[in-house]
This record gives sequence, C-alpha cells and structure tokens, in this order.
Amino acid sequence: MSEAPSGTAVATYQPRVAEMPATDRPRERLERLGPQALTSAELLAILLRTGTAEEGVLQLASRLLRDHDGLRGVAAADLPTLEGTRGVSTAKATTIAAAFELGRRLALEGDERPRIQGPKDIARQLQAQLDLLQQEELHVLVLDTKHHLLGSAMVYRGSVNGTPGRVGEIFREAVRRSAWAVAVAHNHPSGDPAPSVNDVEFTRDLVEAGALLGIEVLDHVVFGRGRYVSMRDRRLGF
Repeated sequence: MSEAPSGTAVATYQPRVAEMPATDRPRERLERLGPQALTSAELLAILLRTGTAEEGVLQLASRLLRDHDGLRGVAAADLPTLEGTRGVSTAKATTIAAAFELGRRLALEGDERPRIQGPKDIARQLQAQLDLLQQEELHVLVLDTKHHLLGSAMVYRGSVNGTPGRVGEIFREAVRRSAWAVAVAHNHPSGDPAPSVNDVEFTRDLVEAGALLGIEVLDHVVFGRGRYVSMRDRRLGF
C-alpha cells in the first residue's frame, strides 16, 4: 500500500449512525448513560436527526460546531445563519434555536430569581449572548417591584432608533408581565460599545415613555466585544 505524500492530509472514514453498533449510537447512549455522557456533537446530532447524502448526522453536527466556533457560536446564530449552513434545513434550524432558547429560559428560572441592581447584573444576564452576535439586537429585562428578574425578550433585530414602534415593543412586554421596571441592552457588532446619537435619543424616548406608564427604565447598556457602557452611569438619555 502506498503512503500519502508528506504533508498531505488523509481523509478518515467516519461511519454513519446506521453503520455504528447500536450501543454506540447517540440516542442509545443517551438512554443508557444519560445526556451528560454525550459529546456536544452527539447531542446536536440528536436534534438534527438526519444527515445528508454527502455526510452523516454526526459529521454534520461536528461541522456545524466547527463552522460556528463551538457551542456558543451555534447558540448565538440566528435562524438565517443556521439555515445558511450546508445541510441544515429550516426544520433543523428551528429545532436547534428552540433547544437553545429553552436552555436560556431555564437559566432564568432558578430557585431564586436574580436581582438586577446595576449594569454588572445586566451584563451577567446578557453579555455572553450579545457579544457573539454579528447583527445588532435589542433585548429587554423585565423586573418586579424589587427589581427581581421576571423574564427577558429579544424585541428587535437591526439598528436601534427612537421610533414609536421600537419604544412600544419594549413596554409591551413589560405591561404584559405587569412589570414595575425594565432594563434595556443592545450590542454593537463593531465591538465599540460607545453609544451613538441614535442610542441616546432612543434612551431618552424610553425614559419619557416609562415615566408616563409608571415603569422605571433602570438602565440602557451597550455591549461590544467584552466591554459595555451604562448609559445611566454616563447620564446619556437619563
């Protein structure tokens, strides 16, 4: 048998799930050992269910993780990004998005709801998620009378501005949950968290609308690649 020339990668055959012994298949391993025993690729393969004609589901799951720089990258990807991955259909993309959203919601339903007292607490809730995004998103944290977290929602994707529709989306979620306060955050994909003129105008509109509704706007935080700016601390729009 001839050897491959030096420096040439030799492709290793990876069996499809149907070709694997039953005890080694992801679903059977989960049933026998529990989900903690599976790799991220195996868990993702269970969500994907099937591969393509060119690659098996485990290979597809591994490539999805590789293309998006790991599990956090897959979790941060929006539906169009997931659907743009070769081999990932709309059905597969929505299943993945739903699974990660359930995980995020579960994290908010601990025995003791976190209390949002300042920008550090807002960052603890949202920074890991928003820092990864390639597109601007606006999120709201909905708070009770003592600023305990009632829930969170992504209310807009795209450039932040002060139009009435954007302001209305923020307070629609707060009114639905009978909230007493909200904290707002969005990301700058450029990595620079410095608030723009539009950010300041939008924040001013939020504060004024909140005063009319009797809902406090605790802060508006802008994230950018590991950094953030509290607009309340800088008295921008407040």
